[in-house]
Amino acid sequence: MIPGLSAKSADGAVVFSYPLIFLPFISSAFVPTATMPPAVRAFAENQPVTSIVNAIRNLFAGQPVGTDIWIALAWCVGVLVAAYAVAMVIYRRKIA
Repeated sequence: MIPGLSAKSADGAVVFSYPLIFLPFISSAFVPTATMPPAVRAFAENQPVTSIVNAIRNLFAGQPVGTDIWIALAWCVGVLVAAYAVAMVIYRRKIA
């Protein structure tokens, strides 16, 4: 909703998705974070995709999930609440 409200064209709205496309590549989805350079590792270990991937991987493997599931859920809820708040502010500015 935010890209659609903020962009002046459909092509402009698509550009908003580019940063999200690269998040899985800078996470533990393909490579363990322990093998990454320190700067990349710090980012990868503290972004939402890593905790979500780790939780899902452990659930499918039948291993204990630990705190990854709660961190993943917190990221999902936090992103949802923040996106809702920003979308409402942009929407109210558009119709006012």
